[in-house]
Amino acid sequence: MHEPNPRHDAVFEAVKAHVEPRDPETRDAAVQLRQAWDGMIAQLQDARDAIDDPKLWPPPATPRNLAEGYRYVLGFLYGSISRCLGPTPEFPYFVRAIQPLNRSTIDNCDALYLMAPIDGNYSYTIRGRAADTSAWRGGKAPAGVRKAPHYVIFETPSGYSGESGSLKEMTPGSRINCAELDCTELKVEADGRFEILLAPEKPPGYEGNFMLTRASRTRKQKDGSSVTREYVSQLVMLRELFSDWEHEDLLELFIYRNDLLGKPMPAYTPEVAARQIADIGRFTRNQVHFWNEFYAVVCECYGDMNGDGQCFMPRNDFNKPNAASLATAGGMATNVYCGGIFELAADETLVVEMHQPVEPVYIGFSLGNMWGESLDFANYQSSLGGLQAHRDADNVFRLVVSHTDPGIANWLDTTGQPEGYMAIRWAYPVKPMDNLPWATAKKVPLAELRQHLPADTCLVTPEERRREIAVRQEHVQRRYRQH
Repeated sequence: MHEPNPRHDAVFEAVKAHVEPRDPETRDAAVQLRQAWDGMIAQLQDARDAIDDPKLWPPPATPRNLAEGYRYVLGFLYGSISRCLGPTPEFPYFVRAIQPLNRSTIDNCDALYLMAPIDGNYSYTIRGRAADTSAWRGGKAPAGVRKAPHYVIFETPSGYSGESGSLKEMTPGSRINCAELDCTELKVEADGRFEILLAPEKPPGYEGNFMLTRASRTRKQKDGSSVTREYVSQLVMLRELFSDWEHEDLLELFIYRNDLLGKPMPAYTPEVAARQIADIGRFTRNQVHFWNEFYAVVCECYGDMNGDGQCFMPRNDFNKPNAASLATAGGMATNVYCGGIFELAADETLVVEMHQPVEPVYIGFSLGNMWGESLDFANYQSSLGGLQAHRDADNVFRLVVSHTDPGIANWLDTTGQPEGYMAIRWAYPVKPMDNLPWATAKKVPLAELRQHLPADTCLVTPEERRREIAVRQEHVQRRYRQH
């Protein structure tokens, strides 16, 4: 038997008193926080189950898909922690909604996605500063000048896509953008400074940049009656789209609630901590479950789900162009989308043609894996924007998707994925609904690729390709800098 150790016993009693506090208020806080923690862990386990439980619509199990699936779930956890432990509607600031550590939702490789929580019943101000904004006005920046992002858009949605964990949130009328403001309309000072007022109502006589944070919509019911509903913005969503990656810089941004500027944030409490912990688990679980089901049921990525004999996201082809809406689970308000899935063997390639009879303000093509994560766009040319890709004389972008580099300038690297998403985005502040852009795809043997491209197709050398990758690597570090 061990001899009693008074020192050990004293330490044990001290630890026990710390873990099991005797005053009721501290004890209640400990119980509340432990329950929130245990609930979060259970929600994270539910999210993990979506990696390999067939009932939760995961991609087919392969070593790479499973590995990326765990990264995918951890990415949503990372994003939820950033969102929940950071800004509040009272003291907001912009955080990354999507980034390389939590890529998802078939994200745009050209985009910096930012969000800040707000309560649309109050007024807020965004102060910003941009480098040269000539492109926003249809012009061209002077040589040697740093440029603003090619395209920027602010939106004030009444909810966050995927937050419910159910496709029911896509029901018409469940969520709206109370306002949108893009760089074609944004008033900017000569030095690049701008200011945006966000409020439930526009002040009389106000002529500056303004966005509504409360709005009403009237919709007709199936029985012919009408229902009016009021919506309140829960966040500001911002996309900065980069096209000339070598010369474009991020915006400087500062957001605040007008009545709380300069005031201290309240001290942290167990109630706040417990709510944040619970939200981290809930958001992670619900986002993973929602998007798995969205890809399988809405996008029909693994087969026909509605019995019409075709898939919304066809294999080695593109669907018809469609505008952003709840049918696309949100998306940028000014976008026209076109999508499909590539499925290629080692000796096959896909020749893509992008047609835009009406010139958009932004064009982007991205590849993603079957979890909806964009492929590594820093170290591989897995995306191309309108200023990066070569445009043929007939105004058509001809791109090549394949596993190996064919020496074509407009090559998209699958990074070895046998299948994955293809997403095309054209941005139009005013959509040309009678003359939308479109895309086609044709699978051909890699050995016969040049027969399916114009004779003057732009080629690159291995050295030129390496230079392009170096530009991408530097830009992505700048776009997502941590210093």
